[in-house]
Amino acid sequence: MPPRWPRKPDRKDPAYRRLDDRMNFALHVAIFAVVNSGLWFFRVLGETSELGAPGGFLWTPLVTAGWGTFLVAHAVFIFAIARYEDSSPTSAPASGTGFQPKSEKKPSKTKR
Repeated sequence: MPPRWPRKPDRKDPAYRRLDDRMNFALHVAIFAVVNSGLWFFRVLGETSELGAPGGFLWTPLVTAGWGTFLVAHAVFIFAIARYEDSSPTSAPASGTGFQPKSEKKPSKTKR
């Protein structure tokens, strides 16, 4: 069963964005594992040369190395570079309003 999100999913929510990025990374790892295991299976299953080296798809190591490089880069971004603070822009005051201190109403002291 997929994880349940307790509120409406919104990509602007930092916690949801972090979870979504990690789930996408997990999916990326799963697809990498499935595709590359199939490629290596058929490479080993292919005909062997006179030296006993596997035949099959000659480009399998290049695909695995290239895709693995992108997978490592994805992991570095997700776990080390990405910052998930609240990135929603704060509304700036209109020009010319300057500093407006909050009016604090202090209770008036009455003498009895």
